[in-house]
Amino acid sequence: MASYPFTSALITGASSGIGEAMARELGRAGIPQVVVARRGDRLEQLAATFADVEVLAADLSTPDGLAAVEERLSDPHRPVDLLVNNAGFGTSGTFAELDADRLDEEVRLNVGALTRLSRVALGVMVPRGRGYLLNVSSVVSFQPGPRLAVYAATKAYVTSLSESLHEEVRGTGVKVTALCPGLTRTEFQDVSSSTKMTDRAPAWVWQSPEEVAVTGLRDMAAGRALSIPGPLNKSMVTASGMTPRGLLRRMSGMVR
Repeated sequence: MASYPFTSALITGASSGIGEAMARELGRAGIPQVVVARRGDRLEQLAATFADVEVLAADLSTPDGLAAVEERLSDPHRPVDLLVNNAGFGTSGTFAELDADRLDEEVRLNVGALTRLSRVALGVMVPRGRGYLLNVSSVVSFQPGPRLAVYAATKAYVTSLSESLHEEVRGTGVKVTALCPGLTRTEFQDVSSSTKMTDRAPAWVWQSPEEVAVTGLRDMAAGRALSIPGPLNKSMVTASGMTPRGLLRRMSGMVR
């Protein structure tokens, strides 16, 4: 059983994928947590499996859902030590042909909700002199994402914001980390309608949600600014930084 320094946690998008894997990892470690997602029935299954799991069913793309989570983060009588901003989704396809309302919701959730919750959490953690903020981003944040353009852009924002906040809170006792996984076997492919693209990827490039979750939590505990699971993804990020932008754009388009 892993040991973590967190005394409590709140995880958004905890009903599946990386968020659920993190909730189960922290549950096995005996850490009290609040699990947040739209699908309350799935959250109840987590609560029935582990002790000290509080269910908060909320849709973070709505004002009411976001307000409910903000209120829980701000509760002085039930402090949250670790916030995991994992909720988000993507949309695959040619930008000019995609539904504008869906893209708006994607930006509202991936960027807007994450920013507000990060602000609320740090507003409580910094004065307290302790806390952890883990924002789930993606390796696609380091490069253009043709046919996944809005998702890649939102994740570029998440990585940039997290790195900036990491430096802002240096020396305060608070840590901020961006978790940047690559291809991970979750419901993301179905939700984003990208199964035709990802099905062509060989098995060895994929990671499980459990692998990503453990890496992210360990790097968060260590106070790293960036958590990039797996040697392949680390190599991709390094190569992206050394490749001319024009060539990187063409290569990204060809891959997708």
